[in-house]
Amino acid sequence: MRALVVEIRREIHGGTGPWISDVASSTPFYVVRGAQRRVRVKLDTGSWGVQLQQALARGVPIPRGAKAAAGPDEHLTVYQPATDTLWELWKAVRKPDGWHASWGGVMEHVSTSPGYFTGSSYPGLTAPSGWNWGASATSLPVIAGAVRIDELRAGVVPHALALSIPAACARIFSWPAQRTDGYSHAHNCLPEGAHLRLDPKLDLTKLDLPPITRILAEAAQRYGIIVRDVSHSAVGFYAEDPTPTGTNPYVGAQGLYGGLRPWSFLPQFPWSSLQLVQMHTCASAPCKRTHGRHVF
Repeated sequence: MRALVVEIRREIHGGTGPWISDVASSTPFYVVRGAQRRVRVKLDTGSWGVQLQQALARGVPIPRGAKAAAGPDEHLTVYQPATDTLWELWKAVRKPDGWHASWGGVMEHVSTSPGYFTGSSYPGLTAPSGWNWGASATSLPVIAGAVRIDELRAGVVPHALALSIPAACARIFSWPAQRTDGYSHAHNCLPEGAHLRLDPKLDLTKLDLPPITRILAEAAQRYGIIVRDVSHSAVGFYAEDPTPTGTNPYVGAQGLYGGLRPWSFLPQFPWSSLQLVQMHTCASAPCKRTHGRHVF
């Protein structure tokens, strides 16, 4: 944990982070009705992606006017409560002949799933292919751990937060991650899937935190933080991309960030009180949960 805190202090000093991805490099979250018309999505990959190609070709209920997130990943997430199914796309682009994507995933029975893509995520999917589904590098859905707009409006985030770090450990990962794109060989690197939390003994009421920082800290203390992705740049959280709303509810005097920008409120997050929950690392899926709760 010391290495992460040192990195964050370096970013604060240099004005490069930490950050929260919201209008770029996150994902919009479209919740659709059961009657939403499905459209074919063409997967622009080779034969190795045939199972996902077939699943997306059966149709995704993308609403008219939907847009992918800004930024290089161009994520798009659709959830249909009536069928309890989630679709997510990476490099989603609408072309003259319809929607295209470079990768993604389909997850049925979302509410009873383990929270990541597996061989049970879709009928007929084999386990090795299932662990490789998903638009993140860890098999965790990109909406998982992202702070929702409605949650910030309510002042409570009832789940763990997703975190990106500049470089994660190479070749190994920890539950709930099922794969990794980490490349660090440092002895003190963090693996993707690592579970962090704020010290439960820390009294947040005694800290003079901006409201948005307090909301994030309370979630980190109660539910924790999961290292979900590599950023190649700065440490950062994720917030729901507001594209479907047609506005940016985060900024402005009346915005959800309280008139502040991330470089103002994230340095005040109590980073030095983070703890690493005991974990075991894996080099291949399935990576299963352990029951230890010791903290380093």
